Amino acid sequence: MLMFLVRTVIAALIIGVVSEIAHRTPRLGAVLLTLPVVSIIAILMTWIRDHDLKNLSQLSRETLILVPLGLPFFIPLAFADRLGLNFWSALGAGVILATITIGAWLMLGPSTQ
Repeated sequence: MLMFLVRTVIAALIIGVVSEIAHRTPRLGAVLLTLPVVSIIAILMTWIRDHDLKNLSQLSRETLILVPLGLPFFIPLAFADRLGLNFWSALGAGVILATITIGAWLMLGPSTQ
């Protein structure tokens, strides 16, 4: 339970810091968002808990595939001003796009079994 709380606090701090930096300097915020900080922490915490390299390898392969499939989420937000979208409609459209791409892969892609 303590490790769960530690992971939660670390994630919250990262989100807060990146949000604050992005408010002041959007480019630096974007750089920080592209760093796999959360992935590194999650992998370290999983290793500390389980010491299961096979599981971490599978996690890494799945992440390597799913990260590009999640990128369509950013398209409506990146072009919201040009498309005449407000924040909520751009966010919703991004969630729908990412759901479609990730969902299609989960349904049609290879099984993990």
